[in-house]
Amino acid sequence: MRFRGSTAPSAPLGLPMGIKGPAKPWAPVLAARLRRSLSAPPLPAMAPGAAPAAQLAFLAVLGTLLPGPGGARTSIHPSKAIIPRGGSLKVNCSISCDQKATFGLETELTKKVVGHGNNWKVFELSDVQEDINLLCYSNCHNEQTIATMNLTVYWISERVELAPLPLWQPVGEELNLSCLVSGGAPRDHLSVVLLRGEEELGRQPVGKGEPAEVMFTVQPRREDHGTNFSCRSELDLRSQGLELFQNTSAPRKLQTYVLPSTDPHLEAPRVVEVGSRRPVKCMLDGLFPAWDAEVYLVLGDQKLKSNTMYNGDSVLAEAWLEENEEGTHSLKCSVNLGEKDRRTRSNVTIYSFPVPTLTLSPPEVSEWTTVTVECVTRDGAVVTLNGVSAEPPGPRAQLKLNVSADDHGSNFSCSAALKIAGQVVHKNQTRELHVLYGPRLDQRDCLGNWTWQEGSEQTLKCEARGNPIPKLNCSRKGDGASLPIGDLRPVKREVAGTYLCRATSTRGGVTREVVLNVLHGQNILDIVIPVVAVVLILGALGTAGYIYNYQRKIQIYELQKARKAQEEAALKLHAQSTPP
Repeated sequence: MRFRGSTAPSAPLGLPMGIKGPAKPWAPVLAARLRRSLSAPPLPAMAPGAAPAAQLAFLAVLGTLLPGPGGARTSIHPSKAIIPRGGSLKVNCSISCDQKATFGLETELTKKVVGHGNNWKVFELSDVQEDINLLCYSNCHNEQTIATMNLTVYWISERVELAPLPLWQPVGEELNLSCLVSGGAPRDHLSVVLLRGEEELGRQPVGKGEPAEVMFTVQPRREDHGTNFSCRSELDLRSQGLELFQNTSAPRKLQTYVLPSTDPHLEAPRVVEVGSRRPVKCMLDGLFPAWDAEVYLVLGDQKLKSNTMYNGDSVLAEAWLEENEEGTHSLKCSVNLGEKDRRTRSNVTIYSFPVPTLTLSPPEVSEWTTVTVECVTRDGAVVTLNGVSAEPPGPRAQLKLNVSADDHGSNFSCSAALKIAGQVVHKNQTRELHVLYGPRLDQRDCLGNWTWQEGSEQTLKCEARGNPIPKLNCSRKGDGASLPIGDLRPVKREVAGTYLCRATSTRGGVTREVVLNVLHGQNILDIVIPVVAVVLILGALGTAGYIYNYQRKIQIYELQKARKAQEEAALKLHAQSTPP
């Protein structure tokens, strides 16, 4: 601080308030030193307020070096004050002296006298920008006295800023937050509060420096995702009779995430045929927020178009795998969340394996002709023909057979198996054998005799077999009426009769006679009576035969019994005639 004049230009410096003494020859020298000391810049390591305190201490020491008999007293009002930066203040300097004295206010600030008397003056100080110590001095009876006051300037922080947050912050990991404060005084009344939304997380004093940096450490939680954080400076001057001044920074949104240490689960086929489409799935559980995760599926260097679905803390991506280039390709799945990712991979082998070639030579033959069946596939594969493996196992199998009409429509199958990337794939081919044969019209195709009750509902089936398919014509003997093939609802007696059915094709013809009987009224009696008579006759014959057999068995038994008695009597007689 530098003294730069007063109302009395040549006025000497006074003593601290309450210290007085006569003027000494060496007083001007000490006063000059005091001016130099007060006007010198503060030491670099000295905290604010230390220089004024040192100056006052120096003045106190000076007062002890300049003792006097007493009598005059200088005072200043107010003894201390706090005003906003750039504000003004009125200071009253007064002196107790019984004669006209020289006194004034020593300061670097802009000042003007706004009131005065014989022993007092009021000075108005304006545009005060920083803390300062004011000094009133007086010279009475050649005795010098002084009084000092501390003027404190306050101002609210001009700018408060929360340093940028990381784009993503892992849950549970410590996060250092930096609050930057520009301006604000006095610093011993200035602090910074870290806010999560409206919740106060911590408070710290603001140190030196422009801007001053205040650090906080937090451990973000899952529920902090999307929460606003901010810094608030607080200049608390309530102890000085003023108020609490606050300034809050713009909020910054924190994004937290959880990415498990496990790798994604990849579901994909190990082998895929050229030109085919196979589904691929990639999933990962334990994510937060799962809906912000990105999933990439890449085959070789080609990114697959996928559909991503979210469910709670899980993510699932589905895609179709389609490739036309044979070989082994790397399939990769990557799940990205925050600034990290989890990856997994597998190999997919793309192969080409056409269906085997199955030939029938000739493909259409007449019955009792020999047919050659042959199955061929690519090298490295093994074929089976109609379930029978080739001997020795290989890509070719053949068989020969003499076909009949029963072989018409038979299917021959060829199965080829190929081992690819440790997995066996199969391809199958089938062919149908066509046998040319003449018409067939037998009992299984068309019954020879039908007997139905008049009025009943029946279905008449009669069809011929053959290749080519024969044409069937059935007409009744006598009048040539056609056989009513199909549904008969109801059966009428007019359809009864004997029919001649003939099946013809380019390979010949065959004829069959069928009879259709319809039971009704007298017709039934004519049939029932003979049937009953036959049954009675057969019953009588059976009874007579039984009686005859029974009597014959009795006669045989009696004869056997008599013969045995004769044999026993002969043995007894022979025993008696033998000498002892």
